[in-house]
Amino acid sequence: MTTLADFHVKVWRHTYQDFAPAEAYTVLNEQYRGKQWKKKLSANDSSQVVLIAEIDSRTVGSGAAGGPSESIFDGRGEIKFLYVDPDFKRRGIGRELLAHLAIHLRRMRYQGAALSVVKGNEAAIAFYEALNGRPAGEYIDPGPVWRSQNIVFAWDDVASLIS
Repeated sequence: MTTLADFHVKVWRHTYQDFAPAEAYTVLNEQYRGKQWKKKLSANDSSQVVLIAEIDSRTVGSGAAGGPSESIFDGRGEIKFLYVDPDFKRRGIGRELLAHLAIHLRRMRYQGAALSVVKGNEAAIAFYEALNGRPAGEYIDPGPVWRSQNIVFAWDDVASLIS
């Protein structure tokens, strides 16, 4: 659990350094993330999947998918999160994780997929646009500490994400 929590905190802090308030950095630490990971990985919910990408026993990416958590996803399967270590970006890890998450959603009989991106996260927005994701709305994610303004990206055919 420690490795996943450390990875999550590292990538989250790098990604949201220009967006998240200082309080989020303090609260969303390795201990908090470790508890969340333990809960997520011990849940007995076959509709959810969590994937971890490793290179030489080092965690370099993670992603999760399952049923939609918000009505804004309009019945599409939800990509809950997708993180790639900044030192390993632009190597196809995010695309590969996303494809496997899409396979899970297709198995769960979702026609489409959707995810949310914090407004202003231009790198993620460009990535999803390059994969033909289209903006499908906005909402405020209440989060555990930080209420972030999010853009929903959608794919009407989940198969389009499978390489």
